[in-house]
Amino acid sequence: MTKRTDNREITSPGRAVFALSIAAALVPAVVAQPVSLSPATMPRIGTVDERFQSFNTEMLEVTGGRFWKPYKDYSAGAKPAPMSADLYAYRPPADLGRQRLRKLAAALGPFYWRVSGTWANTTYFQDTDGPAPAAPPKGFNAVLTRQQWKGVVDFARAVKADLMISVAVGDGTRDEKGVWTPDQARALFAYTKSIGGKIAAVEFMNEPDVANHLGAPQGYDATAYARDIAVFRTFLKQAAPDALFVGPGSVFEGGKAKISIQPGLATEKLLEATGPVYDIFSYHLYAALSERCGGANPGIGTTSDAALSAEWLSRPDGINAFYTGLRDRFDAGKPMWLTETAETGCGGNPWSSTYLDTFRYLDQHARLAQKGVQVIAHNTLSASDYALLDEKTLDLRPNYWAALLWRRLMGPVVLNPGQVAENGLSLYSQCMPGRRGGVTVLAINTSSTTRELRSPLSGARYTFSAKELNSEEVELNGRILRAGSDGSLPTVQGTVFGAGNVSLPPTSSTFLTFSKAGNRACQ
Repeated sequence: MTKRTDNREITSPGRAVFALSIAAALVPAVVAQPVSLSPATMPRIGTVDERFQSFNTEMLEVTGGRFWKPYKDYSAGAKPAPMSADLYAYRPPADLGRQRLRKLAAALGPFYWRVSGTWANTTYFQDTDGPAPAAPPKGFNAVLTRQQWKGVVDFARAVKADLMISVAVGDGTRDEKGVWTPDQARALFAYTKSIGGKIAAVEFMNEPDVANHLGAPQGYDATAYARDIAVFRTFLKQAAPDALFVGPGSVFEGGKAKISIQPGLATEKLLEATGPVYDIFSYHLYAALSERCGGANPGIGTTSDAALSAEWLSRPDGINAFYTGLRDRFDAGKPMWLTETAETGCGGNPWSSTYLDTFRYLDQHARLAQKGVQVIAHNTLSASDYALLDEKTLDLRPNYWAALLWRRLMGPVVLNPGQVAENGLSLYSQCMPGRRGGVTVLAINTSSTTRELRSPLSGARYTFSAKELNSEEVELNGRILRAGSDGSLPTVQGTVFGAGNVSLPPTSSTFLTFSKAGNRACQ
């Protein structure tokens, strides 16, 4: 067991508990000066999409297949060997008709629902009725049936989600010269339309900068990518002229978590080859790889010790800056979307399903909203450890509750909260949804001490906390949050506070709403 200087002890990865030492209890804590708020005059710095908080489902979940095995399914004490076959477990095709799943998803809407991921690059759409064949056709690794895709379209309609996809790009989609052909995509788009569905946004390929790992033909490079993009754009204008063309959707550049990227597939090379072709500029963000792939290697992994550190929480800044720089050079003025992200790549760490990861979830959304990112699609809705819902039981994980609070309390207008907080306290602000002039301040206290804010106005507080950092149960204003067996959710209700000092408990996130702020930016 290792000790922390902030008086928390870490037992095993993701198993942090609060522990005040006798020495700390005897020494008076240094109390930081209250940070003053001015909700009425916080200036507007931007806006985000109404569907800012969006979600991913892997195509493999729809078809069934081998995905990241949850840590709880390993034998007691066993650890997966990095990059081994033991990392995966078979999942049958997802049952998207479950009413509990639909009710819980709908509560987070509206959102973009991205059905894509690594396996989408090599999935064959069987455009006939009937079950999938015993084996996929040559050049493909999985089969998507009409019935399965109808389940996707029906789910999107039921939860009021706008569908975002990518298309198959592997060997099976190409002619004798290796050029991508639209036959498979055309069949999928036509069938979607025939059953009353609509594809709102499309990325051509999932993560083209690592295409050599994800199903693209041998020797694939930026020249081949640009050639394929030209074919795809022509197809998309004919098949779905209203669909947004989103891309490139690259990953693992501009940050510490790096895997082998061929020089010819670096995003800069891809953009030089294609020119300004996208309606939306997209990227993916994994600030590290999980234990499954990276272990605790400081070069590509991370540990629970770092989960509350300023260094960890700020990692999205550098990655965003890298891709924003490319956007500004090659697709200037285009909206920026983050179309896949989570705690770490490869299914997340053991603590990604606990309260400990809610600090990253909320901070990353608030931080990137301030930097102009319009949409963030979190991976996944209900598969592996980084999911918002347990894939088998559909139990709500802490990040689901964080997402629900965000949906209820943070509107699309982004404000500057003023004084920059530090020493474990971060402040963000956005207009209240549905309340003219109303303001919400999100105060994230990652420190082990109580912090104070000074407010000139009364308002309502929503303090999100847990008894232990590794808890899978979370509280709102001291009450445990639970959903009904049918997916019904409790009322999200704040506690009224008056003007003056507002206390922020250690390791907590607090939304403060000022419905009568009268902020002109929120009119």
